[in-house]
Amino acid sequence: TVANSRSATPTISNSTNTISNNNNTESSSSSSKSKTTKSIFFQAYILTFLAEWGDRSQIATIALAADKDPYGVTFGACFGHALCTGMAVVGGRILASKISEKTVSFWGGLIFLGFGFHSLFFDS
Repeated sequence: TVANSRSATPTISNSTNTISNNNNTESSSSSSKSKTTKSIFFQAYILTFLAEWGDRSQIATIALAADKDPYGVTFGACFGHALCTGMAVVGGRILASKISEKTVSFWGGLIFLGFGFHSLFFDS
């Protein structure tokens, strides 16, 4: 009876992220992975949407659609943006494996400030 009362107690294993109870094992990692995937998807979607809203490429796409076939422009713009974003993701993944995020942030910020000072003191 002691063994039966112990087997009815849920046990949590941190190394495999599983919860087991009475020989039934359910994985909590699949639901957390699903939530993480959705969260990353929505973060990337919102970031891309806001970054692209009203920029020069969108204005150029509007002008192109006014003169050409809008379906062709839509397909071409989506394909071009997906290709460009895909290359950025792969390049970022490779870059992250070579140098730290802190180094990238430092140099990116320094270059950004350099462009800012350049625009203040030099005419275009």
